[in-house]
Amino acid sequence: MGRFKCSLLFVDDEPALAQLARGLLATDYDLRCVESAEEAQLLLARHDIDVIVSDQQLPGLQGIPFLEWCREHSPRSVRILMTGAYSMDDAVEAINSGLAQRFLFKPWRPEQLVALIRNSARTFLLERSHENLLDELRRLNLELEERVADRTRELEHSNRQLESRNLMLQKMALTDALTGMPNRRAMDRLAKTEVLRRARMPAPLAVGLVDADLFKDINTRYLLSGGDHVLAWLSQTLLNSVRTIDTVGRVGGEEFMIVAPDTDLEGATILAERVRRTVEMSATEYNGETIKLTVSVGMAIAEPETLVGFDQLRHAAAAALSEAKQTGRNRSIVKKLSNLAGPSSE
Repeated sequence: MGRFKCSLLFVDDEPALAQLARGLLATDYDLRCVESAEEAQLLLARHDIDVIVSDQQLPGLQGIPFLEWCREHSPRSVRILMTGAYSMDDAVEAINSGLAQRFLFKPWRPEQLVALIRNSARTFLLERSHENLLDELRRLNLELEERVADRTRELEHSNRQLESRNLMLQKMALTDALTGMPNRRAMDRLAKTEVLRRARMPAPLAVGLVDADLFKDINTRYLLSGGDHVLAWLSQTLLNSVRTIDTVGRVGGEEFMIVAPDTDLEGATILAERVRRTVEMSATEYNGETIKLTVSVGMAIAEPETLVGFDQLRHAAAAALSEAKQTGRNRSIVKKLSNLAGPSSE
């Protein structure tokens, strides 16, 4: 998932907005811009598109009928409707009827567009990962069912295996219920996959741990419901502070993990500090009160030539996080792993 670029189709007949979208999105996405729904339909007939952003006011076929066409002809695409605030009722109706999954009011700010596309791309990638896992489990179940048919004298034993596989399928939850993020199981699985990938194709890899400072005080003052609100807000803040190729997940009560492929020491240092500062500069509202929070960040990085396993990376990141906590909190510490001496502070 680290090197995959989502494909993005931007449909708007205003050249200035299309040019602005290119400047904001072309680096991180396989971006295509067209001026009409008809052009978009021709393109979708030739290419699979992951995320579709369409203005409501278009020449010819309008945005909502176009998204209805997209739902039929490109059902896996994430559909986003851009509309003026005066068309609120149309946007709500499009969301409720399933024609659009998200909407963006015009005029939009650049950061709004970037954040919306980033979250939509992550949703698409996570859903694709889940689908692949389910397909693999279904394949295993099918093989097992064929064995049951061929080996009737072992029917009872094989049926128990089939029941066990079905139970595993039901319990294989990869999403944290509170935040909607990948959970610990999903993050461990992703990180181990990245470690195996870099064993075949050497590349730098960074793994980070982020912990909310003095979170017990939040729970004490605002109770568990307030704590849950802050965790949900913090998860979105962390998502908005990392790159598209990075993945953030909740791995504990108030602890989060970042897996950052193709990230060297300089990149990890910039990323860790950006995460810390983004949280420090942000705030959320709960029951009429403004709540601010800081986080401590510990990050471990393995350069391309460093032989390292996931457990070593996680242990080094935990040590860096502990150091950040012990030296005053609201800090970011990055450690580089070496083949001989283990992690070293940078």
